[in-house]
Amino acid sequence: MIQRPARPRPALLAGLCLLLVGLLAGLLTGCSVEGGAAPGTPTGTASPSRTATATPSRTATATPSRTATAAPSRTAADLPAVREADLPPEARKTLALIRGGGPFPYAKDGAVFSNFERILPRRERGYYREYTVRTPGERDRGARRIVTGRGGETYYTDDHYQSFREVVADENR
Repeated sequence: MIQRPARPRPALLAGLCLLLVGLLAGLLTGCSVEGGAAPGTPTGTASPSRTATATPSRTATATPSRTATAAPSRTAADLPAVREADLPPEARKTLALIRGGGPFPYAKDGAVFSNFERILPRRERGYYREYTVRTPGERDRGARRIVTGRGGETYYTDDHYQSFREVVADENR
């Protein structure tokens, strides 16, 4: 006698569908638009896998979503300053390329910087743009970036967005 596989129960199917929808919603609210490591993930550490096949224990420790109350609003005055002349030569070269409108050596130069870390002052999406600062000896883009705002402000990070310094233009420029 051939046994047929048992039919799935409607309640079980509905529960699985709800679980998948919840997992997908959580993943979508926690993913980075630009790709790479998840925002807020320290460099040098692996980010958790972002697939719909998460284990039950993973659902209990989901990444918190980015809400308006995630961090207090910052101002540029909260950040340390660095004189343009004190930046590494590669950063000064990137600033010259930005002022000249390019050409930029990396495809992602000029991309929107979303400020997920909320270290820079909060602005609407698209306000900030990021540019790669070449790091000698690195085979990839490295950790150094220049971030500019539409209002003319400029910021420098050498630790992949973990900290920023506001760039103060030299008087003789």
